[in-house]
Amino acid sequence: MAVRAIARLDGAELGRALRAGIRRLQNQREHLDRINVFPVPDGDTGTNLALTMGAVLASLKRSTPAHAGRLLTEVADAALDGARGNSGAILAQFFLGLGDQAGQLGELNTAEFAQAVAGGARYAREALATPREGTILTVLTAVGDELGAATRAGLDDFALLLRRGLERGRRALEATRGQLDVLARADVVDAGAAGFVALLEGMSAYLDTGELDERESSAAPAGAEREAAGGEASLEHRWCTECMLSGTGIDHRQLREQLAAIGSSLVVAGTRSKVRVHVHANEPAEVFRIAAGFGTVSAEKADDMQRQQEATLHAARRQVAIVTDTAADIPESELERLDIHLVPARVHFGAESFLDKVGITPQEFYTRLATSDVHPKTSQPPAGDFRRMFEFLTSHYSHVVSVNATGRASGTRQAAESAASRIEQRDRVTVIDSANAAAGEGLVAMHAAECAAAGLGAEAVIASVRACIKRTYTFASLKTLDAGVRGGRVPAWARTIANLLGVSPYLRSTPDGRIAIGGFLLGRADLTLKLARLVMRRMQPQLRYRLIVSHANAPAEGERLLEHLRGNCPNILDSWLVPLGPAVGVHGGAGMLVVGFQEHVPPPAAAAAL
Repeated sequence: MAVRAIARLDGAELGRALRAGIRRLQNQREHLDRINVFPVPDGDTGTNLALTMGAVLASLKRSTPAHAGRLLTEVADAALDGARGNSGAILAQFFLGLGDQAGQLGELNTAEFAQAVAGGARYAREALATPREGTILTVLTAVGDELGAATRAGLDDFALLLRRGLERGRRALEATRGQLDVLARADVVDAGAAGFVALLEGMSAYLDTGELDERESSAAPAGAEREAAGGEASLEHRWCTECMLSGTGIDHRQLREQLAAIGSSLVVAGTRSKVRVHVHANEPAEVFRIAAGFGTVSAEKADDMQRQQEATLHAARRQVAIVTDTAADIPESELERLDIHLVPARVHFGAESFLDKVGITPQEFYTRLATSDVHPKTSQPPAGDFRRMFEFLTSHYSHVVSVNATGRASGTRQAAESAASRIEQRDRVTVIDSANAAAGEGLVAMHAAECAAAGLGAEAVIASVRACIKRTYTFASLKTLDAGVRGGRVPAWARTIANLLGVSPYLRSTPDGRIAIGGFLLGRADLTLKLARLVMRRMQPQLRYRLIVSHANAPAEGERLLEHLRGNCPNILDSWLVPLGPAVGVHGGAGMLVVGFQEHVPPPAAAAAL
């Protein structure tokens, strides 16, 4: 096949080539997730690369400068903002090197392009605390070397040059299969390197034909490994932790040194004024604390690699993955057993922000609440956090069901719906409003996960969950109404009436999803037993229930409440005591007690499968 002769690339043509390459990479997302075993087998490299380059694609669609150097600078900035995961951060740094090398050039000849690629490969290597061969770094370097050799030999046609680079990249990619022990054992190539080769394939095809093919496809490359390559591995560090850092004169070396002491797979990418940090760590809050010493921290996120690894194993046995947010109170044992995926809300003490239940535990929250001069606030997870979770899970499961806090009291459900509408596999994600929060939301999510664990398909899971919401109830007592009034969940008039009459209002979930005042408990003394009696009056003796008690830094009262309910309600099958999470506790304050109870109806076929 004859190819086009292209001696120079301007921004418009380079932008179209990049768009073709990004689409090729995105079409291989699921395959890349399946072969991801390094640095940990968490099955998300394809998702992270697709999200990283998706940010670049969005930038290209908004604006494609005719000036090639300006285009590369904008691409680098978009990649840095959108970078996700180890490979995404490395690729962002690669584009930063391209922009720095060629930023002043309105058009590129082949030699200038080759020099820029070689410079990008060096930049990428310098971003890592401990560079490893057999990874995307190896392929970036090999391609840069090949392009340099070709242009030094006089090759001045871009279509032929990209073919040469692609051929060398493919050979280097295949060689990664034996360069790292973990890849050799799984008999796969490096997923990040494969993603870069896919990018080159799309760019090369465009330069050959001039045809921009941006169609969606889920086809894996020829000869691709179709089964999950990863297995269960011991994780030295559990959380894949990332943030953006902005400031002046950020010292990359010192930042790397401090973060390297607490984590692994460290990438510090960016400039002296804007940095993307990626590190695997056991204490995400410590990562953010160290980063804050170098500038302003934003876009914090922490993905649970243990849960991701388990997802890749469970996907062979389950059709549906279950997601919820941290407003749900779920026993840790059930989170593990049922493989429920959490998207954290944000907790704010003034200018300080924390990832709910990840960057700050309930105990730490209530300790700070008692001494802080600033009343904390919460915000729903950004839609991007849900999107990243949905992208990852749809690459392993046939469907994802997200059970979220009631939309009448939180914007979390809307954030999840927004994220679901923006992914390519949007028809494989269903967002369900639990009409509850805290313990009630947790029970709904647990029921959903039990349905999934029983092997039910998406339609059956969704139908069963929607039915169980009507059988799930949440009640709460407040030790004091001050936090509820300050947080906006309790109207000021309720506190006034309570003080005048010496009564204590209680909160409850309503069938339409509101968290509202349900009535008043007489007096202020012994609210624990009064709440227990209120709940028991709502239970029907002929039905069986399961129940969660959540407490806001009041474990003794929570235990007392639970024991009273257990001792007086023989129809309670299962029950748990858990800390009340910050996302809800911020509105109730210390001493708040929540009871979520659910009429127990086993999921269809669950008894045989669980």
